[in-house]
Formats: sequence, structure tokens, C-alpha cells
Amino acid sequence: MIDVQNSPDTREVPLEKVGVKNVKYPVTVLDKKNKSQNTNALVNLFVNLPHNFKGTHMSRFIQVFHKYHKDITMLHFLEMLEEIRSVLDAEKAYGSIQFPYFISKLSPVTESEGIMEYTCSYEGEVSRTEKKFYVTITVPVATLCPCSKAISDYGAHNQRGSVKVKLLYSDFFWIEDVIKLIEDCASTPLYTVLKRQDEKYVTEHAYDNPRFVEDVVREVYLGLKKFNVDKPFRYFTVEAETEESIHNHNAYAFTSYNQDLENK
Repeated sequence: MIDVQNSPDTREVPLEKVGVKNVKYPVTVLDKKNKSQNTNALVNLFVNLPHNFKGTHMSRFIQVFHKYHKDITMLHFLEMLEEIRSVLDAEKAYGSIQFPYFISKLSPVTESEGIMEYTCSYEGEVSRTEKKFYVTITVPVATLCPCSKAISDYGAHNQRGSVKVKLLYSDFFWIEDVIKLIEDCASTPLYTVLKRQDEKYVTEHAYDNPRFVEDVVREVYLGLKKFNVDKPFRYFTVEAETEESIHNHNAYAFTSYNQDLENK
């Protein structure tokens, strides 16, 4: 049959990315407690396309990804992208997957069990000479306003928000450990099941640990810098956003770390 994609194109316009987007696919990722976890991912896969080719072969992206979907771990993600690059004879391959990650969590006093959902994503880029791989983790948290606590005769406003970190992968780590670090930097973690004794504890714990979004970002930043002493993250970003309960806006803070710039 005629291979139209491989037919020549005379417009001399190279394309930086072509491929498949918003592919919904079941995947299996690593789980610290249970060894593995089945979840569903939203997948984007691309390669560059030289100016002299009319198109790419979309089905080949899915064929390669299907080989890896039952073990699409940090260790294999770049391997999958390299195979896509090779199969499609491209200079570069790009890919991202976003998936809900579930952790069983006990309430702080009664130890009632519930399942918490966190949003994670892998994002990578490979060429013949370079590889980059980022892991992004978004964690829901709660904060209590230090200013509100300081100026009020009683009470203080609090709100639910999220903290997102984007980490340049250099050595294996557990998603659960990063989530725990982030939750410890907020006024309080969130839970799916809270009995009355638990709710009392969480409310008082938040009151004893007031945090601005600025505080949360700074604490997470410091925690990530010493997260792995033997092989620290070379680059990461931290952002926090809360849906303010008494303001008609969200509060936001962001910072980043680059080991290469710090060492100059």
C-alpha cells in the first residue's frame, strides 16, 4: 500500500512536534506499599518531523506505548521514549502522562482508613545526545492564616489548597515520600475519613501550625534540597495555591531551584 506519510513535502517547513494527544490508557506504576498500582493515564506522545516528510505514523506511538503500559515506571519512561524516537527515525521524542495516584491513609486519632487521590505526571524528552525526565506531584493540603490568627480575638480563617512540585529526575525516589514531605509543610494534611476525634485533632493541629502560601513553598523548598543527600535533585519547582475562604481571590507562591546556577 502507498505510504503517504513518507511521501516528500516541498514546503520546507520542519515541525517541532507531531504525534498523538489525550490518549486515555490504563497503566501500572510502582507503589511503595503494594509494589504496583493500576491506574488510568492521559498520554501525549510526539516526535519532531523534518521538513521533507509529509507526516508521521500515528499508530506506531500507540504500539510502542502499549508495550510499556503495564510497567510505565520512572525507570522505564525514558526507555519507552527512546524506542519511539528510534522506531519513527526522529531526532527527538517527547512524552507526558498524567495519572491519579491513590494512597491508603489512616485518620490521625481513630485510624479510620480512607483512600487519598494525588495527581502525578511524568514528562520526558530524549534525543541522540540528551535525556530529560521530570516528575510532577500535586498534593491537596489545608492552611490556616497566620495573620488572621494573630489579629483575631478567637478563631482564624483557613482554606484548602494544593502544592505542586516538579522534579528533575536523577535517581529513583518514592512518590509517597515526596507527598509526606509536602503534607508536613502545610498547616495540616487532608483526609478522606475523619471521625469527631480526628476532626478535633486536625482543627487544632492546623491552628498550632499557621502557614501562608509563602511559608509552605519555602518549607517544601528546604525539604526538597535535603531530600536525598547522596543524590539531590538538580532542579525543581515548588508552587502553592489556596482558595481563600474570606477573599474573592486565590493566594499563590512559586519558586525554583537550579543546582547548576547555585554552584556558579
